[in-house]
Amino acid sequence: MSVITEVKQRLDIVELVSEHVTLQKAGRNFKGLCPFHSEKHASFFVFPAQQSWHCFGACATGGDIFSFIMKKEGIDFGQALRLLAKRGGVALGSLEAPSKAEDQRKERLFQLNEAAAEYYHHLLSSARAAEAARSYLARRKITLETTKEFRLGFCPDAWETLKSYLLGKGYPEKELVEAGLLIEKEEGGSYDRFRNRLLFPICDIQGRVTGFGARVLDDSLPKYINSPQTPIFDKSTSLYGVDRAKSAIRNKNSAIIVEGYMDVLTAHQHDWRNVVGSMGTSLTEKQVEGIRRLTSNVTLALDADLAGEEATLRGKAILAYSNVEANVILLPPGKDPDEVIREDPPLWLKLVEQAMPIMGFAFQSVIGKVDINRAKDKALAVQRLLPSIHEIKDPVQQSHYVKKLAGELRIEESAIRVALRELTAGQKRLQRSRAPQRSQLVCQLVSSRLEEHCLALLLQYPELRPLARELSSEHFECTENREVFVHWQRSSEGSNLGSQLDSSLIEHLHYLVGKDFPPAIRESERTRHFDLADCILRLQERLSRKLETEKEAALEIEREKGGICSELSKLEEQGIDSGQQLQDIFVKRGRKPWMQ
Repeated sequence: MSVITEVKQRLDIVELVSEHVTLQKAGRNFKGLCPFHSEKHASFFVFPAQQSWHCFGACATGGDIFSFIMKKEGIDFGQALRLLAKRGGVALGSLEAPSKAEDQRKERLFQLNEAAAEYYHHLLSSARAAEAARSYLARRKITLETTKEFRLGFCPDAWETLKSYLLGKGYPEKELVEAGLLIEKEEGGSYDRFRNRLLFPICDIQGRVTGFGARVLDDSLPKYINSPQTPIFDKSTSLYGVDRAKSAIRNKNSAIIVEGYMDVLTAHQHDWRNVVGSMGTSLTEKQVEGIRRLTSNVTLALDADLAGEEATLRGKAILAYSNVEANVILLPPGKDPDEVIREDPPLWLKLVEQAMPIMGFAFQSVIGKVDINRAKDKALAVQRLLPSIHEIKDPVQQSHYVKKLAGELRIEESAIRVALRELTAGQKRLQRSRAPQRSQLVCQLVSSRLEEHCLALLLQYPELRPLARELSSEHFECTENREVFVHWQRSSEGSNLGSQLDSSLIEHLHYLVGKDFPPAIRESERTRHFDLADCILRLQERLSRKLETEKEAALEIEREKGGICSELSKLEEQGIDSGQQLQDIFVKRGRKPWMQ
């Protein structure tokens, strides 16, 4: 038995969900207001017999205990596994989670940072030396409430203030250095990293302090510095304010990413609580992946020049992890979000509403700077835009941008398609050169043969990817298969999927990649296409039957209790939809509904 299966057997989904949702008994099942979107009437159901949940409202999605915790807490599968394993008293092997000693080491660093944040915040509130920091916040119109909510702090212009305080609390100097709070001297000893600065505690999505950002209070340089990389802090994966913004991002199903700390503070203060900050860096793929767990709708509100770079050089990161295109807010010249929000809130609202697709902005940014009458400039534009076009998984959208690029550069569409094929072939060669050896271990996980067969085809034969457009994570009931599919779906053909998965899933991935197929499938592309198409139809049929059963149960409960007409109508419409989906599947499979 795998630890994933053991965790699911040890925990009850009703008990887990009821800690976050007020559930009411509804026949053999439970219902409540969905925790992932705002609603007045309960559309969220928990099914104890299947140990699953489903939202029949705006979310229109469901899953098991793992997907619930991942969605509720905004964490990845590995974090959810460790959290739930600890709750269920399930021991994790060395391949599936960090060692206990490593966990304790990180927890110690979290405690250190928390103590430092409290001390810095106390100094900002009460120290006479912090008057300049308080005056700066007042000039920037940051209220006392916002200062407290984000726990802003101050460090005095001294070499060992924090060091003396934390050593007095019993923390060893070595740990203070490891946490990035102190800097070691070459000749021995150490001193405070932050001095005479306004401090911004940086938290992970769970609200734990991972590091600090610090701004000078005079004209010295650099203006901003951050904690160094530590076992718990990596600037490339962090988003400022995500712990405060996660609920609003889920409710609005949208995230706005700004550049600076002050942009985030001002936005939240003006009730734009779905705003997070990239902390002055170009948006990274890891940052996008973190946001993607909360929403697939991302809007960038960055400095004009930086936004241009984002759209062209980092745009593929957004497209790789989102099902829809990210948007870009075009700010007035010389203005940042902080200024626009403070000085003209209606203008900010208008700019958000008029945000343009990132690919459209990329085209405008790149093509606007070249001379389309020169062959060399045309080649340069293709070179800069093609990687972002290549990242688009939807073939219709990809074809749209190929045609758009050809039209704007006044070149043959076939020339761009040749370049696109060459780029794809180059990434496939790179993928093959990096491919790990296939594991020969026998998979002992409780899984679904149908799901495994489908995944193995997709993993071993990349040309089948376009056929899987109609599949979603809900088609995979087995936790391991669902996680592998989700990461495969988000990945590009040239990426190493193993590096993106939690270590607890690597053995299962190797099993799928090494799964053997009959000669007919190995030797015939046409047979593979038919085989995968049949797998997909069977998975769709299974999901439609499951949803139809769940909706019928929900309908029956509402009818018995005299449910609100609008809610009944909504559920009945959904029931009709799933019935029609089943009918369509039967037609595709060439069989009659009554011939089961």
